[in-house]
Amino acid sequence: MKISDLLNERQITTRLAGATKEDVIRELIDLLVKEKLVVDARMALKTIMDRERQQSTGIGRGLAIPHGKSGTVKHICAAMGISQNGIDYDSLDGEPVHVVFLLLAEEGKPGEHVMALAQIATLCKVPGFIDRLVASKTPKELYGVIVAEEEKEA
Repeated sequence: MKISDLLNERQITTRLAGATKEDVIRELIDLLVKEKLVVDARMALKTIMDRERQQSTGIGRGLAIPHGKSGTVKHICAAMGISQNGIDYDSLDGEPVHVVFLLLAEEGKPGEHVMALAQIATLCKVPGFIDRLVASKTPKELYGVIVAEEEKEA
């Protein structure tokens, strides 16, 4: 599975405006709603926030991967955003989050969900990858960073 297959430029923002975890998650869900990938924004937000209450998905090094399984999607989908200022995300390392990958998967299909999480984690371990994402000025540029790194991995 390639993360670039789950995204397009309309599902990416390099200018997250939210100052809180919930605000940012809402922004990313709104991108998915505009693409008609999520049918119920309120339920999608509840799914993600319920997961966040169990344990923060701010995994460290400026990265968060909010995710969940929901009946609001017909297939796995993703949105991504960059916060230049950083978000207090209750991350495991206590540092602000700058890169947020949001994943929503169908209920009853845990395999895709786990594969996508693993692929994001693999990409984000590449030295300099997160810095290149944060430095991206446009969604097109950011998407290109992901595609280029996936091509190297292939």
